[in-house]
Amino acid sequence: MVEARDIKFTPMASINIILTICLPFVSLAVYGLHALYQHRSKINRLRKQGVRMPAGWSWLTGHMLVLSDYVNSLPDDANVVLATQELASEYTDTEIFLLDVWPMSPAQYIVFYPEAASQATNKLNLPKTVIQPRFMQPITGGPSMISMGNAEWKAWRSIFNPGFSAGSMQDLLPEVIKSVGVFCDKLHEKVNAGKFFALDDLTTRLTMDVILKVTLDADLDHQNSDNIIATALGQITKWHSFWDPRIRAHPLRPIVQGYYGRVVNQCIRKALHERFSEMKQAKRDDLPRSKRAKSILTLALEAYLESKNEGITDSTQLDDGFAEYVTYQIRLFLFAGTDTTSSSIAYVYHMLSKHPEALAQVRQEHDRIFGPDPSAVVQLLREQPSLLNQCSYTMAVIKETLRLYSPAGTMRQGADGLSLTDRHGNHYPLADDISVTILHQATHLNPRVWPRAREFLPERWLVDPGHELYPDPAAYRPFEQGPRNCIGQTLVYNEMRTVLVMTARTFDIKPAYDELDAMKAKQRGWFDHIAESLGFQNKKPKLLHGERAYQSEKAGTHPVDGYPCRVTLVA
Repeated sequence: MVEARDIKFTPMASINIILTICLPFVSLAVYGLHALYQHRSKINRLRKQGVRMPAGWSWLTGHMLVLSDYVNSLPDDANVVLATQELASEYTDTEIFLLDVWPMSPAQYIVFYPEAASQATNKLNLPKTVIQPRFMQPITGGPSMISMGNAEWKAWRSIFNPGFSAGSMQDLLPEVIKSVGVFCDKLHEKVNAGKFFALDDLTTRLTMDVILKVTLDADLDHQNSDNIIATALGQITKWHSFWDPRIRAHPLRPIVQGYYGRVVNQCIRKALHERFSEMKQAKRDDLPRSKRAKSILTLALEAYLESKNEGITDSTQLDDGFAEYVTYQIRLFLFAGTDTTSSSIAYVYHMLSKHPEALAQVRQEHDRIFGPDPSAVVQLLREQPSLLNQCSYTMAVIKETLRLYSPAGTMRQGADGLSLTDRHGNHYPLADDISVTILHQATHLNPRVWPRAREFLPERWLVDPGHELYPDPAAYRPFEQGPRNCIGQTLVYNEMRTVLVMTARTFDIKPAYDELDAMKAKQRGWFDHIAESLGFQNKKPKLLHGERAYQSEKAGTHPVDGYPCRVTLVA
């Protein structure tokens, strides 16, 4: 037997061992440097061609340090998209510029020129970027309509279109009314408690109840108690970020998200198979058609079987591939239908609290349409759901809020041989490795397009074409435009209008950031005071353009700190 002390290392053997160990790292470094050079060379050629981009671009970091300066100028919990919006304010002459933050994400044209946005989404109908499936996978679990290629997306959109149609949404309005009724009960409880609270929690629970009901026909009453689907989705989004490396690189993130993703999948698959079995049994027994409104899941099952030219009794079991992909889409609907809608509802209340004249007009409109007794609204809406369509000023308030506080943006994949055109006719060549980001926040605050852009003016949605406030249709994009616009926008508008109709004349909701700040000041310990004296902490209230309720990094750009507020009854 050869012992360790008998092994002799010659100089050549030592060199071979070192080379064996180091060669993979050297190869990786060489590959990385080559990729860096290839990418930056392409961007440098575009720079020399005169393509607009921020000054300070470098071969090593691209524009990462430039964007970092803007990020650092904002409150530390502000959404990173607001930093890009600040940067965009320097490019109002072209309303397009190139931002190179590779390898964090592909180099991208930042677009807030409405016509160029329409070029990308309507005329060219550019596909979603190749990185979106990776970014969305923890949320959806797999390929979803927000990230699919155009051909695959078209097939799935046709399956879900019936469930999101205007007629189906009207049929499901009683379920929305029921959930909003519970929300009203919760607001009454807050009135009686006499304390400030985070409105975002209440609106999130409301929208979760609504989306669970209209998608899965599930009565889980999340506003009164936690449920397994909402809890699991909450954990997934808590551990999710589209950009923050502190979250994305956390070693526990894929474990936590994977576990809770399986929990959500099991719940959705169970509901799917139960509904399929119920449909088969009803057809087999030749039962009369139920008058109950059909959920999105039920209508998707019917559309799928119709697309296969099969009756419900012809299928002995549900196709596993279909069930898997339906699960991904339902996860997307649960996320989008809860997250972005809840933050938008909170911002509507915020804007009405800042503009009492607008709140007064909303109340006057509701008096005129539904009568002076707020308690009669529920029955009237159940009997005449079309009354919502008469609430034109209420709708204008919602649209103006979505303009000022857009919950999302969109990214599209470039393609060789295509280009975008800015408002001076200059061409911006696209490429397979350069994406297009339509920055909704900058588009909606573009002062050339929107007179008095930062002002809250619901009237701009009520004037006739030719009026100075009349909006450019291509410039309003909270649900995006073109073939791949948001499938759920009718549900969002119905839900937000119902919330206002059932609450605006009963409750006054006002921000309580001053109370939150005072409470935090009392909780500050000796360490905080030392850090403040040394300049490491700033006790001043966090503001962005004078606004305390700026959009935070939480998923659907929720108002910072959950929107602390107080609620009182209308006198």
